[in-house]
Formats: sequence, structure tokens, C-alpha cells
Amino acid sequence: MRKRKFVFGILLITVLCAFSACQKDDEQMILRVAHWDVTTHHYVTPLIEAFKIAYPNVSIEIIDIPSADYTQRLTIMLNGGSDVDVFWIKDGDTTKSIANRGQLADLSDYVKQDNIKLGDFHGLADRFIIDNKLVALPASTSYYVLYYNKDIFDNMRIPYPSNNMTWAEWERLAGRLTSGSGNDKIFGGLLHTWQACVQNWGVQDGRYTIMDTDYSFFMPYYEMALRMQRAGHIMDYGTLKSLGVHYSSLFLGGSIATLPMGTWFFTTIIERIKNNESDIRWGISTLPHPPNTENGWTIGSVTPIAMNQASRNKELAWKFINFITGIEGAKIYASYGQFPGRTNEETLNVIASLPGMPQGSAQALEVKNIVLDRPMELKVGEINQMLGEVHSLIMLEEVSIQRGLESMARRSREIQGR
Repeated sequence: MRKRKFVFGILLITVLCAFSACQKDDEQMILRVAHWDVTTHHYVTPLIEAFKIAYPNVSIEIIDIPSADYTQRLTIMLNGGSDVDVFWIKDGDTTKSIANRGQLADLSDYVKQDNIKLGDFHGLADRFIIDNKLVALPASTSYYVLYYNKDIFDNMRIPYPSNNMTWAEWERLAGRLTSGSGNDKIFGGLLHTWQACVQNWGVQDGRYTIMDTDYSFFMPYYEMALRMQRAGHIMDYGTLKSLGVHYSSLFLGGSIATLPMGTWFFTTIIERIKNNESDIRWGISTLPHPPNTENGWTIGSVTPIAMNQASRNKELAWKFINFITGIEGAKIYASYGQFPGRTNEETLNVIASLPGMPQGSAQALEVKNIVLDRPMELKVGEINQMLGEVHSLIMLEEVSIQRGLESMARRSREIQGR
């Protein structure tokens, strides 16, 4: 009799627990997420709506912060113990400073639990392992490719760029494509005034970062840039700076044959052509690579998404992060012309098939590894600013390359206290 009462008691407890779980499942749960300029980032709302369809018992409260104020406001919120659950990190290179304040939850166990393969993020996810903790996952990315003007190639009967070309081969190609003079001159290439458009190629192989204190790895690319500038194969840096000429107007105006630039430029080209502001016939190929690196290694930036360590809804917050960085989230990003942190053949085909994208884009966009132009390190902003200052002096030939690199090394040591 006692045994029957005991079994009945266990069954009753089980039923009550199941009933309680059902009530919890049906209960509307609230998740607070932060992003910036939601109305202009058109993919954010569809991402959230798709998550709500997958999890109908979840209500999402969006904290929409103006872009210019986002990083500062987020810092204030986290320092004040805000109950925001999940947030995108606008400036990916600030991740380490947030992690150092103990404000990012470790996602390692969640990733292991759901068998997430970090390799699917093409090297980006590894950058967010800080002190043996995975503190964020890549939500979206952008990376460099090579844009080219098909009409210039066709007129000169030169084959379009391949998806496997070294920087030395690009330099020679730009020389062949240069023609004319004055207002009718066609430049074979363009290196925009950002220091990234020279220095990035020095860190593309993943062996170095801008936080190093010996910048000799920049040497070959500064030598290339100055050779091309002196030969007239690219527009002079001083002219670009003094006139304030933007790369987009030069390329869309038809005077540039090839341009290494980020994938964010796609939408500008498509929009300008759609509005009859340009009639360029354009294409893309994989970014040229250093001689010691295989094709498909490129360089770019990343927008991570993270969980607040103070979140009281960590399981639900993880489900949101997993959805945003997963395959379904990736498809939504891609449908809006954005590159998800986790790309595969399917998502690249979605982007390549968007109206206005050139033929062969999917193959050109395939990457094996994306190296971050700004690593997850403290003082990276100060280092980047310093490198930009010395970059200008080198490109204006006010200092030699050697002296410029020595100045970079000395100032980097001073900033980092080494």
C-alpha cells in the first residue's frame, strides 16, 4: 500500500511538473536586445520577426540607439547593470575592453551543447576567444574583393581578373590597363587614401597584426604603392587628398580599371546604376593575395553579437544568438545584401543572385579565411590612428618608407608601453 502511495505521489509530481512546464512554455517571455539605427538597417526587423515565428512565446524589446552614440551608450548601460540580454557590438575591436570588464557571457558551453562548428565562420569566430572564453559570435562581416570595369578590359582586349592572383600580378595588370592622359586618362588601379588600402595587404596572411611593433611586413606593399604612383598606374595620393576625391565617384565615373575595396561597395554601385547615375559594366574577383598565401584569404571587419553577463534570461538569449548567427539568420542577412558571419554556398548564391549583381559573383565571393583588419586588442584605436598619420607621410613621400616604418614601430611601443 505504501508502495502504491509512493508511486502515485511520483506520478502526481511528474504531472504537476509537466503542467508547470507547459505553463512556462506558453508564458510570454521578454528578451531585450540592442542595435543601432534599426530603421536604416533593414535586415534587423526581419531577423527579429523570423525569430519570433520560431519562438512565438518570446516578445522582443528592441533598444534602438543612434549610431553615433551607440558604443558610448552601450558602455554606460552595461556599467550601470542594465538588464539588456543581447547586443550587437558596433565596433568589433571594442570587444576585448567589454570582456575585460566582465560584461560578456562565455558562450563556449552553449556552442559545445549545440555542436556549433566555429570553422563555419571562416576564422572569424576564433578572434572572439578571449582568455579561453568565447565571448561573442560573428553576426555579419564585410571583406575586400577586387572590383573591375568590364568595358576597359574589353576595349583593351585583356581577360578579366582571375580569382587567383597575387599582388605582384595585380600590379603588372594595372600597368597594362593604364592608358591616355589628362581628363581622358584611365588608371589601371586605385588605392584609396585609407591606410588600410596598403597596410591591409601586409596582414592579409594572418601572420601579423597592426598591434605589432616591427612593421617591416608593410614594406613590400608600400614599395608597390609608390612604384605604381610614380608610374602613373594609380592616382597620386596627394591629388586624391587635396581634391577630396572619393573612390566611388572615380570608379563609377569609368576612369578606374580595378579597385580593391570592401563588399559594402556593392549596394552603392547597384543603387547608382538603378538611378541612372552611372552606366558602368562591372565585375568582381577574389582579392589578390600575398605570395605566401593561397587564394581565398582576404581581410575585413566583423560585427559580433554577444550576451550580457548580467542577463537573467541566458538560455533564451543564447537561442537568439544561435538563430541570428545560424543558417536561418544568415539567409536573412544575405537576402538584404549583407554578408553573414557564417557563409556557405547557399548564402553566397543568395547574394550573387540579387538584382544588379554581376555574373560570376558567387565564385569571386568564396573565402577560406577572413583576417580582421583591427584585432581584438586594447589601444587598437590609438594604434590605428597613429598608423594613418605615418601612412600619409609615406604616401606623400615626405619620409622614406624605412623611416616611416621605424616611426610606426617606435610610436607603437610608446602607445602600448612596451
